[in-house]
Amino acid sequence: MLTLSNVGKSYGGRILFENVSLQLNREERVGLVGPNGAGKSTLFSLILREEIPDDGAVTLDKRITLGYLPQEHASAGDETVLDLATSISPEVVELKRILILLEAEERTHEPAYHDARLAFEGFNGFHLEPKAKRILNGLAFRQSDYDRPVREMSGGWIMRAHLARLLVMEPDLLMLDEPTNHLDLQSLQWFQSYLRSYPGGILMISHDRSFLNDIVTTVYDIDQGALNRYRGDYDSFLVEKEARYQQQLSAYQNQQREIVQLQRFIDRFRSKASKAAQAQSKLKQLDRMERIPMPTKVDQNLNFRFPQPRRGPQRVIALEHIHQAYGDLTVYKDLSFSAERGERVVLVGPNGAGKSTLLKILAGVIPFQSGERALGNDVTLGYFSQHRTEMLDSSRTVLQTITGSRHRVSEQEARTLLGCFLFSGDDVHKGVSVLSGGEKSRLALVQFLLDPPNLLLMDEPTTHLDMASIDALITALKQYEGALIFISHDVHFIRAISERVVHIEAGDLTPYAGSYDYYIEKSGATSAEAQLTQAQPEMMAASPKPAAAAGSVRKTKEQKRQEALERQQRSKGKKDLEAKVADAEDRILKLEARREEVMKLLEDPSSYGGSRGSAIDWNRELSEIEEKLTSLNAKWEKFAGKLADLVDA
Repeated sequence: MLTLSNVGKSYGGRILFENVSLQLNREERVGLVGPNGAGKSTLFSLILREEIPDDGAVTLDKRITLGYLPQEHASAGDETVLDLATSISPEVVELKRILILLEAEERTHEPAYHDARLAFEGFNGFHLEPKAKRILNGLAFRQSDYDRPVREMSGGWIMRAHLARLLVMEPDLLMLDEPTNHLDLQSLQWFQSYLRSYPGGILMISHDRSFLNDIVTTVYDIDQGALNRYRGDYDSFLVEKEARYQQQLSAYQNQQREIVQLQRFIDRFRSKASKAAQAQSKLKQLDRMERIPMPTKVDQNLNFRFPQPRRGPQRVIALEHIHQAYGDLTVYKDLSFSAERGERVVLVGPNGAGKSTLLKILAGVIPFQSGERALGNDVTLGYFSQHRTEMLDSSRTVLQTITGSRHRVSEQEARTLLGCFLFSGDDVHKGVSVLSGGEKSRLALVQFLLDPPNLLLMDEPTTHLDMASIDALITALKQYEGALIFISHDVHFIRAISERVVHIEAGDLTPYAGSYDYYIEKSGATSAEAQLTQAQPEMMAASPKPAAAAGSVRKTKEQKRQEALERQQRSKGKKDLEAKVADAEDRILKLEARREEVMKLLEDPSSYGGSRGSAIDWNRELSEIEEKLTSLNAKWEKFAGKLADLVDA
């Protein structure tokens, strides 16, 4: 479907990549990864024919359709959201226009109308609108948004509308550049589920590790001008890349030892007549040897201890009976919320639910109509949003901004930190005034971490960061000893940082005293219970009502029969739950035993001496075991709780 053969591309003497090859087959899911500036977007431009390679060829099967979602800046005109979502091709747009015009002029009897209708049906046109509405709904558009002009919407919603158009179009090859940037968690979960059953091929650039793990089956890594292929998801790629590096390093070191030995023999015996021929042979062997280059590895570990804020009170902030509205739109009514020292709280919920509004109320940057906001004694509050960039000094350079912070750091430490957040080489000497919005946001983030408050509020802090930078931020926040309340759509980041989840929807806050996975498990169970509760009135209405009592004796018999039936049901329910609890316990014990075996294998150095696939397979198995244990423990907890309730009843 798509083939790149020995492609090379450079700009101004800088080689992005050379002799790279890629092949993507139908229904294959491919992730394109690499550090910022490695050439991922350039590779996309070559595939889209927006640029021409210096060398090699890009071949796209002529029979396939291609759809592309840029990272940002998609067009927006006077068309409605629904019109944009159904505009899968210029031909379809024109046919739809003709049909609407002829229908308005009551010319449906004319041959032109029938021809246009037949052609529109050929594009499956009459099914486009229902399909578009389902997809728009999955991407969190409301029904009232369908007829809104696209130009009236924010950039993020415009990108969602274009994403909906691509999914309605359903091209053979779907190319996505950071598709999760503008999605909230709920839309992201729907999008992931949709892509799992997508009928075409997918080529994507993404810095969302969890999203890549969920979707891709092949990873291409742009690394120092080369394009390397790895089978499996992103986590498998990381394991395999490390294994390849270790193998290359071992081969290089072995060859270097051989070179030293050969050179030593040559130097020792070249002047001796009896050994001169052997020395000459060794010299030729040395000259013919194909040298293995020393493998280089970018150290992505952040070995820096960030300054810590002073210890705050037990309760750092509290909201009591908050009422907040924008005109007639009530966002919160009688809202109460609090956070304590050292907590890591993530706010989740659908777009427009009020997550950012709550964060702004906590930060004190927007007013509310009634209620009380109380900040604990000695609490210093920091709010990280795009407005944080206004606190940067435009007269300074990037490096001066960091070395001039209150917590003094050396130039080397500053360069290390800035490198982790995508400022490398001469970038550190750029003036703050010429930085892009994303660069300013990243610089403000580093400055923020060097002088942290003891209550930190962060709205989408991973925006504009690549994976290495996200890992650096995770490292910093794991060191952080203050209270953290944040919003993010990056599931990997949420899993790494959060310890408590607060779900927000329709002005209601539902707390979950556990990790994100705990929230997913519990909120899924709650949804199922809600659906069952909603179904019960219909079930009751459909059931035949018992006959009226014929007298007190009949009523007593009926009561006894009903009570006996209930006892039988309780007994059966108890046995079923006991069996489920026992089964879960048995499976947990077996998985824990296997986990111990796999961990011992991974800890044994001899395990890495044979097939390199073994260590990769064991790491993958260990990851699968951990996921199964998380799910089984949650199920055991649910079944055991129900059993306890039944016994107590």
